[in-house]
Amino acid sequence: MEKVKTALLVMDMQSSILGTLSDAAPLISKTQEVIKTARARQIPIIYVTVGFRQGMPEINATNKIFSSLKQHMIDVNMKEWVTIHPELAPEEQDIVVTKRRISAFTGSDLEVVLRGLNIQHLVLTGVSTSGVVLSTVREAADKDYTLTIIEDCCKDGDEEVHQLLMNKVFPRQAEVITVNEWIK
Repeated sequence: MEKVKTALLVMDMQSSILGTLSDAAPLISKTQEVIKTARARQIPIIYVTVGFRQGMPEINATNKIFSSLKQHMIDVNMKEWVTIHPELAPEEQDIVVTKRRISAFTGSDLEVVLRGLNIQHLVLTGVSTSGVVLSTVREAADKDYTLTIIEDCCKDGDEEVHQLLMNKVFPRQAEVITVNEWIK
């Protein structure tokens, strides 16, 4: 029987997003460990960024989350905004997909890439827990992926929400582990 093929998703680890966190250093350091372990295990690493065209024409005024951002980001250079933090930067063999909404699947070619690689198990890291991680877990579970979430490689602006999701919500659809559990 063929071993289940796994991929690591590094989601929304853009400098522009990490810069909004009060202390991103521990998250960056732990995510570096996970990336290093994935490389050593020859697990594909897929970086997921959230990005839009200049002027954000993809954003409708009815989208509560993104429409408020659109007003503030109208003059932001989108190529710079989607740049992955340099300490987590992809290597040549890594895959980068750009999504247009919260879930890693929405508006991206992630599902096509996963099918092409015959991936059945996703290991998730990302910012924010109540955003990309939650939306991606829900959609990936509905698509029948096996899921693992590395709790200390995810962060949310609201620690109480992070803990609630990790302890009560995510275990219903995914295995929730720490970096130390994953790298051993």
